[in-house]
Amino acid sequence: MRAALLLTAALCSPAAALTVPGFDGAPAAPVRAEAPAVPAPEAPAAPGFCIFDAAGKPEGAAALKAAAARGGLVAVGETHDQLNDHLAQLEALKALYAARGEKVAVGFEMLNLTLQPVLDEYAAGRLTEEEFKAGVNWQKEWGFDFNLYKPLFDFIREHKLRALALNLPKKIVSKIAMSGLAALTPEESAYLPAGMQVNSDERYVAYVRQSFQGHMSDMFKFENYLAAMSAWNETMGARLADFLRANPDHAALAVAGTGHVVYNAAITASFSARLPGVPTATFYTQGADACPAAPAAEDAGLADHVWYVAHTAAD
Repeated sequence: MRAALLLTAALCSPAAALTVPGFDGAPAAPVRAEAPAVPAPEAPAAPGFCIFDAAGKPEGAAALKAAAARGGLVAVGETHDQLNDHLAQLEALKALYAARGEKVAVGFEMLNLTLQPVLDEYAAGRLTEEEFKAGVNWQKEWGFDFNLYKPLFDFIREHKLRALALNLPKKIVSKIAMSGLAALTPEESAYLPAGMQVNSDERYVAYVRQSFQGHMSDMFKFENYLAAMSAWNETMGARLADFLRANPDHAALAVAGTGHVVYNAAITASFSARLPGVPTATFYTQGADACPAAPAAEDAGLADHVWYVAHTAAD
Protein backbone atom coordinates (compact mmCIF):
# COMPACT_ATOMS: atom_id res chain seq x y z
CA MET A 1 0.00 0.00 0.00
CA ARG A 2 1.24 3.44 -0.90
CA ALA A 3 1.08 5.39 2.33
CA ALA A 4 2.61 8.72 1.40
CA LEU A 5 -0.45 10.85 2.17
CA LEU A 6 1.07 14.31 2.41
CA LEU A 7 0.28 17.97 1.88
CA THR A 8 0.39 19.05 -1.80
CA ALA A 9 2.45 22.10 -2.77
CA ALA A 10 0.48 24.15 -0.24
CA LEU A 11 3.64 24.56 1.78
CA CYS A 12 6.07 25.84 -0.81
CA SER A 13 6.46 27.78 -4.01
CA PRO A 14 6.73 25.72 -7.21
CA ALA A 15 9.59 27.95 -8.19
CA ALA A 16 11.69 26.18 -5.61
CA ALA A 17 13.22 22.85 -6.63
CA LEU A 18 12.20 21.18 -3.39
CA THR A 19 10.70 17.84 -2.54
CA VAL A 20 7.40 18.74 -0.97
CA PRO A 21 4.59 16.88 0.76
CA GLY A 22 1.57 16.03 -1.39
CA PHE A 23 -1.90 14.47 -1.19
CA ASP A 24 -1.29 12.41 -4.32
CA GLY A 25 -0.99 8.97 -2.77
CA ALA A 26 2.55 8.59 -4.10
CA PRO A 27 5.98 9.79 -2.99
CA ALA A 28 6.30 13.51 -3.40
CA ALA A 29 8.25 14.66 -6.44
CA PRO A 30 10.33 17.80 -6.97
CA VAL A 31 8.15 20.76 -7.86
CA ARG A 32 9.80 22.94 -10.49
CA ALA A 33 8.92 26.21 -12.12
CA GLU A 34 8.58 24.34 -15.43
CA ALA A 35 7.35 20.79 -15.01
CA PRO A 36 8.27 18.30 -17.76
CA ALA A 37 5.68 18.48 -20.50
CA VAL A 38 3.35 15.58 -21.10
CA PRO A 39 2.27 15.37 -24.75
CA ALA A 40 -1.46 15.88 -25.11
CA PRO A 41 -2.86 12.70 -26.67
CA GLU A 42 -4.76 13.43 -29.89
CA ALA A 43 -7.10 10.51 -29.20
CA PRO A 44 -6.73 9.33 -25.61
CA ALA A 45 -6.69 5.55 -25.29
CA ALA A 46 -8.79 3.93 -22.61
CA PRO A 47 -6.78 2.86 -19.55
CA GLY A 48 -8.46 -0.55 -19.48
CA PHE A 49 -11.06 -1.72 -16.99
CA CYS A 50 -9.16 -3.87 -14.52
CA ILE A 51 -11.54 -3.07 -11.67
CA PHE A 52 -12.29 -5.10 -8.54
CA ASP A 53 -14.82 -4.50 -5.82
CA ALA A 54 -13.94 -4.25 -2.14
CA ALA A 55 -14.32 -8.01 -1.75
CA GLY A 56 -11.87 -8.70 -4.58
CA LYS A 57 -14.47 -9.65 -7.19
CA PRO A 58 -13.62 -8.56 -10.77
CA GLU A 59 -16.11 -6.03 -12.12
CA GLY A 60 -14.74 -4.37 -15.26
CA ALA A 61 -16.51 -1.45 -16.89
CA ALA A 62 -19.80 -2.55 -15.31
CA ALA A 63 -18.63 -0.95 -12.06
CA LEU A 64 -18.55 2.48 -13.72
CA LYS A 65 -21.95 2.01 -15.36
CA ALA A 66 -23.51 0.94 -12.07
CA ALA A 67 -22.00 3.86 -10.17
CA ALA A 68 -23.14 6.30 -12.85
CA ALA A 69 -26.65 4.86 -12.83
CA ARG A 70 -26.90 5.38 -9.07
CA GLY A 71 -25.79 8.98 -9.40
CA GLY A 72 -24.69 11.04 -6.44
CA LEU A 73 -20.93 11.34 -6.09
CA VAL A 74 -18.31 9.26 -7.89
CA ALA A 75 -14.69 9.84 -6.78
CA VAL A 76 -11.76 8.53 -8.82
CA GLY A 77 -8.38 8.99 -7.15
CA GLU A 78 -5.17 9.69 -9.00
CA THR A 79 -1.44 9.81 -8.67
CA HIS A 80 -1.04 13.28 -10.11
CA ASP A 81 1.70 12.63 -12.67
CA GLN A 82 0.14 9.46 -14.12
CA LEU A 83 -1.72 9.99 -17.41
CA ASN A 84 -3.58 6.67 -17.21
CA ASP A 85 -5.10 7.68 -13.88
CA HIS A 86 -6.53 10.76 -15.54
CA LEU A 87 -7.81 8.69 -18.43
CA ALA A 88 -9.54 6.46 -15.88
CA GLN A 89 -11.22 9.59 -14.53
CA LEU A 90 -12.24 10.43 -18.09
CA GLU A 91 -13.87 7.00 -18.46
CA ALA A 92 -15.84 7.64 -15.28
CA LEU A 93 -16.90 11.01 -16.65
CA LYS A 94 -18.06 9.39 -19.90
CA ALA A 95 -20.11 6.89 -17.91
CA LEU A 96 -21.75 9.67 -15.91
CA TYR A 97 -22.50 11.61 -19.08
CA ALA A 98 -24.03 8.52 -20.70
CA ALA A 99 -26.30 8.13 -17.67
CA ARG A 100 -27.04 11.79 -16.89
CA GLY A 101 -26.39 13.84 -20.00
CA GLU A 102 -25.51 17.45 -19.22
CA LYS A 103 -26.52 17.08 -15.58
CA VAL A 104 -22.98 16.28 -14.46
CA ALA A 105 -20.47 18.37 -12.53
CA VAL A 106 -16.75 17.69 -12.17
CA GLY A 107 -14.98 18.83 -9.02
CA PHE A 108 -11.24 19.49 -9.14
CA GLU A 109 -8.86 19.28 -6.20
CA MET A 110 -6.39 21.18 -8.37
CA LEU A 111 -8.14 24.54 -8.03
CA ASN A 112 -9.01 26.47 -4.89
CA LEU A 113 -12.51 27.81 -4.37
CA THR A 114 -11.55 31.45 -5.02
CA LEU A 115 -10.88 30.49 -8.65
CA GLN A 116 -14.45 29.35 -9.33
CA PRO A 117 -15.33 32.40 -11.50
CA VAL A 118 -12.38 31.72 -13.83
CA LEU A 119 -13.25 28.03 -14.00
CA ASP A 120 -16.86 28.91 -14.86
CA GLU A 121 -15.70 31.04 -17.76
CA TYR A 122 -13.42 28.31 -19.08
CA ALA A 123 -16.01 25.54 -18.74
CA ALA A 124 -18.50 27.70 -20.65
CA GLY A 125 -16.04 28.17 -23.51
CA ARG A 126 -15.52 31.86 -22.93
CA LEU A 127 -11.78 31.54 -22.23
CA THR A 128 -9.06 29.91 -24.26
CA GLU A 129 -6.84 27.30 -22.65
CA GLU A 130 -4.00 29.80 -22.34
CA GLU A 131 -6.30 32.41 -20.82
CA PHE A 132 -7.55 29.87 -18.30
CA LYS A 133 -4.07 28.72 -17.29
CA ALA A 134 -3.01 32.32 -16.83
CA GLY A 135 -6.21 33.23 -14.99
CA VAL A 136 -5.79 30.48 -12.40
CA ASN A 137 -1.97 30.64 -12.44
CA TRP A 138 -1.96 26.90 -13.11
CA GLN A 139 1.77 26.43 -12.68
CA LYS A 140 1.83 28.07 -9.26
CA GLU A 141 -1.56 26.79 -8.14
CA TRP A 142 -0.93 23.17 -9.09
CA GLY A 143 2.37 22.62 -10.92
CA PHE A 144 1.59 19.35 -12.72
CA ASP A 145 1.41 19.51 -16.50
CA PHE A 146 -1.95 20.76 -17.73
CA ASN A 147 -1.98 18.21 -20.56
CA LEU A 148 -2.62 15.49 -17.99
CA TYR A 149 -5.97 17.12 -17.23
CA LYS A 150 -6.75 18.47 -20.70
CA PRO A 151 -8.93 15.51 -21.80
CA LEU A 152 -11.18 16.08 -18.79
CA PHE A 153 -11.50 19.81 -19.40
CA ASP A 154 -12.08 19.26 -23.13
CA PHE A 155 -14.93 16.85 -22.37
CA ILE A 156 -16.49 19.32 -19.95
CA ARG A 157 -16.34 22.13 -22.49
CA GLU A 158 -17.56 20.01 -25.39
CA HIS A 159 -20.58 18.71 -23.47
CA LYS A 160 -21.37 21.88 -21.53
CA LEU A 161 -20.92 20.36 -18.09
CA ARG A 162 -20.38 22.17 -14.80
CA ALA A 163 -16.95 22.33 -13.14
CA LEU A 164 -16.20 23.01 -9.48
CA ALA A 165 -13.07 24.35 -7.80
CA LEU A 166 -12.91 22.32 -4.60
CA ASN A 167 -9.97 23.04 -2.38
CA LEU A 168 -8.85 25.60 0.16
CA PRO A 169 -6.41 28.39 -0.68
CA LYS A 170 -2.89 27.10 -0.07
CA LYS A 171 -2.12 29.77 2.52
CA ILE A 172 -4.96 28.45 4.70
CA VAL A 173 -3.81 24.82 4.49
CA SER A 174 -0.23 25.87 5.17
CA LYS A 175 -1.16 27.95 8.22
CA ILE A 176 -3.17 25.08 9.72
CA ALA A 177 -0.31 22.64 9.16
CA MET A 178 2.18 25.00 10.76
CA SER A 179 0.15 26.43 13.62
CA GLY A 180 -3.21 24.67 13.89
CA LEU A 181 -6.84 25.63 13.33
CA ALA A 182 -6.83 28.02 16.28
CA ALA A 183 -4.25 30.19 14.53
CA LEU A 184 -6.63 31.16 11.72
CA THR A 185 -8.05 34.65 11.72
CA PRO A 186 -11.84 35.06 11.46
CA GLU A 187 -11.38 35.94 7.79
CA GLU A 188 -9.33 32.79 7.19
CA SER A 189 -11.72 30.60 9.19
CA ALA A 190 -14.54 31.76 6.91
CA TYR A 191 -13.09 29.58 4.15
CA LEU A 192 -13.74 26.45 6.22
CA PRO A 193 -17.08 24.67 5.84
CA ALA A 194 -19.69 24.72 8.58
CA GLY A 195 -19.37 21.70 10.83
CA MET A 196 -15.70 21.18 10.00
CA GLN A 197 -14.38 18.12 11.84
CA VAL A 198 -10.85 16.75 12.30
CA ASN A 199 -10.82 13.21 10.96
CA SER A 200 -11.04 10.49 13.61
CA ASP A 201 -11.36 7.40 11.38
CA GLU A 202 -8.84 4.94 12.85
CA ARG A 203 -7.55 3.56 9.55
CA TYR A 204 -7.27 7.00 8.00
CA VAL A 205 -5.48 8.48 11.00
CA ALA A 206 -3.05 5.55 10.96
CA TYR A 207 -2.52 6.13 7.23
CA VAL A 208 -1.75 9.79 7.86
CA ARG A 209 0.52 8.95 10.79
CA GLN A 210 2.54 6.55 8.64
CA SER A 211 3.28 9.33 6.19
CA PHE A 212 4.08 11.69 9.05
CA GLN A 213 6.94 9.64 10.45
CA GLY A 214 10.49 10.82 9.81
CA HIS A 215 11.23 14.29 8.49
CA MET A 216 7.57 15.33 8.57
CA SER A 217 7.64 15.18 12.36
CA ASP A 218 10.41 17.77 12.31
CA MET A 219 8.19 20.16 10.30
CA PHE A 220 4.79 19.90 11.97
CA LYS A 221 2.98 18.71 15.04
CA PHE A 222 0.94 15.66 14.09
CA GLU A 223 -2.35 17.14 15.29
CA ASN A 224 -1.82 20.19 13.07
CA TYR A 225 -0.82 18.02 10.12
CA LEU A 226 -3.98 15.93 10.53
CA ALA A 227 -6.09 19.06 10.94
CA ALA A 228 -4.73 20.54 7.70
CA MET A 229 -5.57 17.42 5.74
CA SER A 230 -8.97 17.24 7.39
CA ALA A 231 -9.68 20.85 6.43
CA TRP A 232 -8.73 20.07 2.83
CA ASN A 233 -11.00 17.01 2.68
CA GLU A 234 -13.85 18.64 4.56
CA THR A 235 -13.85 21.62 2.22
CA MET A 236 -13.90 19.46 -0.90
CA GLY A 237 -16.67 17.22 0.43
CA ALA A 238 -18.71 20.23 1.52
CA ARG A 239 -18.33 21.94 -1.85
CA LEU A 240 -19.63 18.84 -3.62
CA ALA A 241 -22.45 18.37 -1.12
CA ASP A 242 -23.51 21.99 -1.47
CA PHE A 243 -23.66 21.64 -5.24
CA LEU A 244 -25.71 18.44 -5.23
CA ARG A 245 -28.03 19.78 -2.55
CA ALA A 246 -28.75 22.74 -4.81
CA ASN A 247 -28.86 20.54 -7.93
CA PRO A 248 -30.37 17.21 -6.86
CA ASP A 249 -30.95 16.11 -10.45
CA HIS A 250 -27.18 16.17 -11.11
CA ALA A 251 -24.36 13.73 -10.38
CA ALA A 252 -20.76 14.70 -9.62
CA LEU A 253 -17.29 13.36 -10.28
CA ALA A 254 -14.50 14.19 -7.83
CA VAL A 255 -11.05 14.42 -9.42
CA ALA A 256 -8.49 14.23 -6.62
CA GLY A 257 -5.46 12.38 -5.31
CA THR A 258 -5.88 8.84 -4.03
CA GLY A 259 -5.32 10.08 -0.48
CA HIS A 260 -8.66 11.87 -0.74
CA VAL A 261 -10.39 8.61 -1.71
CA VAL A 262 -8.72 6.06 0.54
CA TYR A 263 -10.92 4.06 2.97
CA ASN A 264 -13.92 6.25 2.05
CA ALA A 265 -12.68 8.36 4.94
CA ALA A 266 -11.87 11.65 3.24
CA ILE A 267 -13.95 13.39 0.53
CA THR A 268 -16.82 10.93 0.63
CA ALA A 269 -16.98 10.92 4.43
CA SER A 270 -17.26 14.71 4.43
CA PHE A 271 -19.83 14.59 1.63
CA SER A 272 -21.99 11.93 3.27
CA ALA A 273 -21.97 13.72 6.64
CA ARG A 274 -23.54 16.69 4.90
CA LEU A 275 -25.76 14.87 2.42
CA PRO A 276 -26.65 11.51 4.01
CA GLY A 277 -28.39 8.97 1.85
CA VAL A 278 -27.00 10.25 -1.45
CA PRO A 279 -25.02 7.47 -3.21
CA THR A 280 -21.24 7.57 -3.33
CA ALA A 281 -18.73 5.35 -5.14
CA THR A 282 -14.95 5.49 -4.79
CA PHE A 283 -12.32 4.16 -7.19
CA TYR A 284 -8.69 3.91 -6.03
CA THR A 285 -6.32 3.82 -9.01
CA GLN A 286 -3.33 1.58 -8.38
CA GLY A 287 -0.31 1.14 -10.63
CA ALA A 288 0.24 -2.34 -12.12
CA ASP A 289 2.23 -3.76 -15.02
CA ALA A 290 -0.66 -6.09 -15.87
CA CYS A 291 -4.16 -6.81 -14.62
CA PRO A 292 -3.83 -9.23 -11.69
CA ALA A 293 -6.07 -12.24 -11.23
CA ALA A 294 -7.02 -10.81 -7.85
CA PRO A 295 -6.18 -7.64 -5.92
CA ALA A 296 -3.04 -7.62 -3.79
CA ALA A 297 -3.81 -8.28 -0.13
CA GLU A 298 -2.62 -4.81 0.86
CA ASP A 299 -5.08 -3.24 -1.60
CA ALA A 300 -8.14 -4.80 0.03
CA GLY A 301 -10.51 -2.18 1.33
CA LEU A 302 -8.69 0.85 -0.08
CA ALA A 303 -11.99 2.04 -1.57
CA ASP A 304 -15.24 0.68 -2.95
CA HIS A 305 -13.28 -0.34 -6.04
CA VAL A 306 -9.60 -0.75 -6.87
CA TRP A 307 -8.74 0.09 -10.47
CA TYR A 308 -5.39 -1.20 -11.76
CA VAL A 309 -3.78 0.84 -14.53
CA ALA A 310 -0.30 0.99 -16.00
CA HIS A 311 1.94 3.58 -14.35
CA THR A 312 5.05 5.04 -15.88
CA ALA A 313 8.24 5.23 -13.87
CA ALA A 314 8.99 8.49 -12.09
CA ASP A 315 11.61 10.69 -13.72
